[in-house]
Amino acid sequence: MAFKRAVSVDQILKKKFKEMSFEGKWEKSFGIPEMSGVWIVWGHSGNGKTNFALQLARYLTTFGKVVYNTLEEGARKSFALAVQRSNMKSVKSKFSILDREPFEDLKDRLRAHKSPHVIIIDSLQYLDLKKCEYTSLKEEFPDKLFIFISHAEGKHPKGSLAGFVRYDADVKIWIQGYKAIITSRFGGGEDYIIWDLGVADYWGDIN
Repeated sequence: MAFKRAVSVDQILKKKFKEMSFEGKWEKSFGIPEMSGVWIVWGHSGNGKTNFALQLARYLTTFGKVVYNTLEEGARKSFALAVQRSNMKSVKSKFSILDREPFEDLKDRLRAHKSPHVIIIDSLQYLDLKKCEYTSLKEEFPDKLFIFISHAEGKHPKGSLAGFVRYDADVKIWIQGYKAIITSRFGGGEDYIIWDLGVADYWGDIN
């Protein structure tokens, strides 16, 4: 029986990873993450999920092209207002919006030359994938960073696939009361404040 070659401690410590050099509040929350893998963001409606996703998308354009597939909301006025609030016009050369692009079309886009580095999918429930399709997506595009937005059920992502993605994800982000509560395999761990006034109203302070 053939086995995959084992990696020694010295080899993995010497291995070079494609990282995103986060700074300031971003590093305090996320650490220094890889420019690949899977993140998941979940929360209830009206808590700042879309605003956070767009703030994150704007920051990630520092490191590469970002595409936002708005499967649930579509390119409607409500999403346009969120784009305006997040000043996405300032990064329009590295940020694009997909209006409910189907899964197979998205994969074709990612296979193209100079395709986006970061793919935000809103929402995971509207993507309607099987676990094997999710795994296949990761395997086909190992150099991409996929960020899935999910509905919540209680304090957990809604549905079996979302739960599976949560356990698989490198960065897990729970949105509540305009705070992003972050668990990252890359360090960080401080809460990220999405909107100061919303936090003050919900939590009674901004700490």
